[in-house]
Amino acid sequence: MTPRAVPRRNLYGRHSGRPLRPAQAVALAQVQAKQRFDAQAVTTLHQNGAHIWLEIGIGAGEHLTWQAQANPEVLIIGAEYYLNGFARACKHVADSGLGNVRLHLGDGRDVMDLLPEACLERVFILHPDPWPKARQWRRRLICPQTLNRLQTLLRPGGLLRLASDHSDYQPWILRVLQTHPGFTWTARSVADWTRRPADWPQTRYEAKSVREGRPTMYIEAVRNP
Repeated sequence: MTPRAVPRRNLYGRHSGRPLRPAQAVALAQVQAKQRFDAQAVTTLHQNGAHIWLEIGIGAGEHLTWQAQANPEVLIIGAEYYLNGFARACKHVADSGLGNVRLHLGDGRDVMDLLPEACLERVFILHPDPWPKARQWRRRLICPQTLNRLQTLLRPGGLLRLASDHSDYQPWILRVLQTHPGFTWTARSVADWTRRPADWPQTRYEAKSVREGRPTMYIEAVRNP
């Protein structure tokens, strides 16, 4: 199979912060050596009937680790651009001994470009950067182009979970989602988007946003047939 080409993209925001702690650097090297995302390997697993989920922007890996522990039969792919967060996620994965995780340091859209069609059962994009200034809106990850690609990657009936605590980004996400023919928002009442589902663990980022008066909107959408 000929590898798919990944287009060049401009990336914004910080790539790294403080120097990594020794334990984080060791975990990063271990996970990169054994559990780095490999498109051909994932394609083979898909052809063999594997259950595959994707999380774009894993932060420190709290949500991904919880999901991997709760769903050992699922292969979960995680992508993160920020090195320090990625290293913390690697530490979580290494400490938990999780073999059903594959990680990519870089743009999650590159992973999306390399995955085979209809291979995913779930996709998570939780608290993406809101890029709040009007001139930055073109950088927002939640946009028609992203949903177009996710429509091809998710199986019919597959689940897309989105979250944001930013008061301007929340209506933006809903507008993009509700006008896209490939997805249906599943909410039937206010509680469906204001209460976190039982299988959606709270991260430290979300807990901080709640303390600071920025409640999270929890959005679930189904990929239409």
